Amino acid sequence: MIKNFLLLAFIAFGSLTMVAQTTVTGVVKDAATGETLPGANIKVSRKAVGTTTDFDGLFTLKVTDNPPFTLEISMLGFQTSKVEITKNNQKVDVSLTENATSLDEIVVSASRTPERIMESPVTIERMDTRAIKNTSAPSFYDGLENLKGVDINTNSLTFKSVNTRGFATFANTRFMQLVDGMDNSSPALNFALGNLLGMSELDVKTVELLPGASSALYGANAFNGIMFMTSKSPFDDQGISFSYKSGLTSQDAAGDNLFHDVNIRMAHTFSNKFAAKATFSYLKGTEWYATDYRNTANGGYTSGDRNSDRNFDGLNVYGDEVSTNLRGVAQTLEGLGIIPNGASALIPNESVSRTGYDERDLMTYEAKSVKFGGSLNYRPFGDDRLEVIWNSKFGVGNTIYQGTNRYNIKDFFMEQHKLEFRGKNFFVRGYMTNEDAGNSYDTRFAAININRAWKADNVWFGQYVGAYLQGTLGGLNSDQAHGIARQTAEAGRLLPGTSGFQQALDKVTADPNLVTGSKFQDNTKYYHADVNYNLQDLTDWAEFQVGGSYRLYSLNSNGSIFTDYDGPIEYNEYGVYTQAQKKFLEDDRLKATASIRYDKAQNFDGNFSPRLSLAYAGGENKNQNFRASFQTGFRNPSTQDQYIGLNAGRGFLVGSAPDNLDRYATSPLTVSGLGQNFTGSGTISVSGRSAYENAFSASSVEAFAAGQVAAPSNANVALVKPEKVTAYEVGYRGLVKGGEQRFTVDLSVYYNQYEDFIANKNVVVPFYGDVALTQTAPVGPGGAQVPLALVALSTGDFAAFQTYTNSAADISSYGATIGVNTSILNGFNLGVNYTFAKFDFDQSTDPDFEAGFNTPEHKVKLQFGKRDVFENFGFNVNVRWQDKYRWESTFLDATIEARTMLDAQINYRIPNWKSTIKLGGANLTGNEYVSAPGVGAVGSQYYLSWTINN
Repeated sequence: MIKNFLLLAFIAFGSLTMVAQTTVTGVVKDAATGETLPGANIKVSRKAVGTTTDFDGLFTLKVTDNPPFTLEISMLGFQTSKVEITKNNQKVDVSLTENATSLDEIVVSASRTPERIMESPVTIERMDTRAIKNTSAPSFYDGLENLKGVDINTNSLTFKSVNTRGFATFANTRFMQLVDGMDNSSPALNFALGNLLGMSELDVKTVELLPGASSALYGANAFNGIMFMTSKSPFDDQGISFSYKSGLTSQDAAGDNLFHDVNIRMAHTFSNKFAAKATFSYLKGTEWYATDYRNTANGGYTSGDRNSDRNFDGLNVYGDEVSTNLRGVAQTLEGLGIIPNGASALIPNESVSRTGYDERDLMTYEAKSVKFGGSLNYRPFGDDRLEVIWNSKFGVGNTIYQGTNRYNIKDFFMEQHKLEFRGKNFFVRGYMTNEDAGNSYDTRFAAININRAWKADNVWFGQYVGAYLQGTLGGLNSDQAHGIARQTAEAGRLLPGTSGFQQALDKVTADPNLVTGSKFQDNTKYYHADVNYNLQDLTDWAEFQVGGSYRLYSLNSNGSIFTDYDGPIEYNEYGVYTQAQKKFLEDDRLKATASIRYDKAQNFDGNFSPRLSLAYAGGENKNQNFRASFQTGFRNPSTQDQYIGLNAGRGFLVGSAPDNLDRYATSPLTVSGLGQNFTGSGTISVSGRSAYENAFSASSVEAFAAGQVAAPSNANVALVKPEKVTAYEVGYRGLVKGGEQRFTVDLSVYYNQYEDFIANKNVVVPFYGDVALTQTAPVGPGGAQVPLALVALSTGDFAAFQTYTNSAADISSYGATIGVNTSILNGFNLGVNYTFAKFDFDQSTDPDFEAGFNTPEHKVKLQFGKRDVFENFGFNVNVRWQDKYRWESTFLDATIEARTMLDAQINYRIPNWKSTIKLGGANLTGNEYVSAPGVGAVGSQYYLSWTINN
């Protein structure tokens, strides 16, 4: 048996050897320097057969093809060369010419067709593997911040939010992130969690980023911009690659902590027809601690601390949001006969909050990300005419997300599976994205319900009032009585670090009922399909493309986020588009592109998104390029805008889909003694419909309480609908000579006009009465008729809601970017870019509206480095400065101070080991900063990495 097997193996091996009929050898060199180029790709044209040059620039290629055939020799940063092979054992000597500038690199995303960056009709930024290897940032994703016009807001160590052209949030539903054509956003959250569940750094081929509206080609939510992350093909990039990165994160609050980052990529081509790859990434570290304990009130900072403000509400302190009026408690106790009649007059008419817990006591700050990806690639004809791809990605991790509250995202899991058919002129793909919230929880409700676990709110406040009364009757002054009262009410408090506290935390964070727990559950998913066909082989007059997409959402949070109490909520959206591109004038110097897209979502009317652009290539070598574009964008309200139903502690969030208003109702809320005369019950539930149809605006209630208006005003909240933007842009890209010096210049100016800007509106719903103030009742000694809704406000019988609607404000934004790059001092790369961003709107048209532009007006970025200072040694330095800006959000409004960041790295290549050693750091000045109020202050990060065979 063994002999037969060996014989068969020998025959098979021999047959393979006999089939290999043609051998080609050669060397690849740099045309400018004459130096050999290791790592150049050599492949048979339109086939997956190929090899790479060794560290001496030499290669040997054996193929089954008989001459003649064509070899393509390529390398990142160089122009591709083609060589005709006419005989067996042919030797070739190939010289590759380096691209004149980065503007010669090829991009696809701007027009869904390959073109030079120089000739792109819209602004585009790009990062390739060469730039990734040279970045000074700790990861390629962090390195995106060095691109012109790009902002990265740091939510936590593992969650960075990318944005362009303003209106930034951590929940950035205005910006799309596509990974190998798949939307990488969380199905429930509607935004990408940075690269927590994205792509391994070893597998990234290119990152292309389009700032501004792109809905005409890419549909809803390609609104502020879109980013395309494309991985390496196993047909083109084979072998095993490995990287290990370790270092320290350093922060005043957290101290110095180790982090580790491991990446592995394996790819193999089994034949002309079949290839496969697998990637694995593991990161572990410590998050940036959030320790801002300043006092807050009415959405901003205020004076005082726990000792001086009895109604203290610390920013990163949770549980102290639970507050009540002491005299109201005393009056209730009087009515129950617990304290004597008239005793309430001795209790101050002021609010007091419960003592909260610091955020650092409620989470471990463990940062973790584990990612696995794999693909099976099949080419039925042995070339690139048709490729069938099955791609699966899995990710699980821990991070921190700041929205209305701070959420400890723990053991969050997301998976994506894609089947794609791709040819020269078309693709058809379908994929599914599914998530599991794991053991994630809301830190605010964790603290609130830990407090309630050891003592209920009514007991705590009752004891506080009783002790204050006794202290006052015993001769204590008010401050002394308050001290005794809090001390009495705090008896039995669970202290952080004790087993009792940990047991309570574990119990609360495992409980999805926000009345008693803080866990949020979610198994939301969506199914998506895309198709695109380029008719370039069928039409000569112009290049036409047609395409479309379809998405089905299935919301499944078991009622913990959405109002899906009785089963998943499903809704869909679809779109179709077409584009025509025509070149004019001699040498095709003028390129006109026109496209239009129609999209329809289940809950909204359809929408058309047109785009028109012109690009003119001037100069002798077509290296002076001017562009102008008009385009529109839109974004559909997110899943949360439509179907959320959530108690956020300070208020209730309720989405405005028509079928959501009656589905949501609050848990029973306590009604005052006076109010019970009108409701007939001690508790009441408020429906979501009331927030939209019978509510006062929050600002008018505040003004009414301050005596500034005679009565609060009706909020009149309309149901949310899609938001639209009209964008105008002009730009220039070109090569400019200044004597012997060459500069690449990229300039753009844009103006955006928004319509139906999606916004939140805070409202107050009275438990009884109508906001038109027509329902009255006799109240008080004289029995005067008083509107019931005003009575409800005076007795605290109301609930605060956050609604989802559109602003009537006239909103526009505008800005400009300019980037200049050159080479100085015999090969040192120097680049500088500047970004200006500003917005305008008339506050008087919508007093309750907060725009949340959240973007610095001025930013400057500088890059300086050289790949080969001397043999195999290089370095890169990045400096970024931005001025102060205003951050507005439901968490807190505050001014973020100006800052300067310095990142740098040095690297040494070891050719014999196929290795690169890199030593670097981020924020080397050590000046800690925050991207938004409430997040952890970003300290310094130092790293040492070893990369093999990449």
